[in-house]
Amino acid sequence: MRRIRFLTAGESHGKGLVVIIEGIPYGLPISRGDIKRELKRRREVYGRSERMKIEEDEPEILSGVRFGKTIGSPISVLIRNVEWEKWKDIMREEEGEWERLKTPRPGHADYAGVIKYGTGDIRPIMERASARETVMRVVAGAFAKKFLREFGIEIKSRTLSIGGIWAEGGWDVEGSPLRCPDKDAEKKMKELIDRAREEGDTLGGVFEVVAKGVPPGLGSHIQWDLRLDSRIAGAIMSINAVKAVEIGEGIKIAGMKGSESHDEFYVSQGKVRRKTNRAGGIEGGISNGEEIIVRAYVKPVPTLRKPLKSIDLDEGKEVEAFYERSDICIVPAACTIGEAMLSLVIADAFLEKFGGDSMDEVRRNYKTYIEGIKWWSSDFTATG
Repeated sequence: MRRIRFLTAGESHGKGLVVIIEGIPYGLPISRGDIKRELKRRREVYGRSERMKIEEDEPEILSGVRFGKTIGSPISVLIRNVEWEKWKDIMREEEGEWERLKTPRPGHADYAGVIKYGTGDIRPIMERASARETVMRVVAGAFAKKFLREFGIEIKSRTLSIGGIWAEGGWDVEGSPLRCPDKDAEKKMKELIDRAREEGDTLGGVFEVVAKGVPPGLGSHIQWDLRLDSRIAGAIMSINAVKAVEIGEGIKIAGMKGSESHDEFYVSQGKVRRKTNRAGGIEGGISNGEEIIVRAYVKPVPTLRKPLKSIDLDEGKEVEAFYERSDICIVPAACTIGEAMLSLVIADAFLEKFGGDSMDEVRRNYKTYIEGIKWWSSDFTATG
């Protein structure tokens, strides 16, 4: 990321988590309520662990905001872990002794991390590799989403599949505990989650994120790391448990002919339109004005109440992996994290294109650009 940068710190059961965000222009209206709404959407979905009933995820803005607006300096936000009190002996900063964890969980960073860092103990690896870190990505994403809304860009998400059950329908999912648009599919998904919980198992699935109102021209074909699809894929792939990323109908069109797969142009009322959007809003690494559509394929959570086979790192013998409280299915929660990551990448590319140290300056630059391509589509406004 070039214009917006963010860095997170903290462990799953440490004192808390912090995010520092740099590059948000001066004058963006933002409140703790904006952040809390996003955090609630991540937390209050079906299939989460009991911890989500404990953690309040109360954001404390430490810097970068004054009188309800960003001031152009680095923004820092803290969320304290309510569970710290129960874990302070294990996670204390002072010297001490604690029983080492020696049985890595298949599918986690445990084994590779212990080998890489030579810790001899899984705890230092699992604490940072935990998906608890993503709470701060949602915080950073709240700023990016608010920024994009100033220019008519909306980011939405939905659950497409859990445990092999696929949903149909639109984007009206805010009242759904699974962020699923299909009530019949949602009922079956919940039954699967309940059964997996009873059996000590977990489930994966697929979620989809869309960015609506993105103007053409974000990203570049010039270098591999400037391509917008490359940047989006990397950001979504960085989310815990995501194992594959698809933009547009990438998987489907791989089996089609060229004459069937590309998005043909037509003109309607003097505006350029597309018959389809199989490219998912990006061509040649550049946004083309259509909706940017991203799908993420999420593996089942690797921490199982009925553990898989593992090894004892000291003795080298086969044992069962250890179990620590875990979600049953993270797909609905990953929807909100996916929104955050997509928002951050698009906001970064937007500022890269239009520049500006203040919101007023960005608006002027954006207005000039949109007025210059007004023939493209009536979907974009010049005022932002």
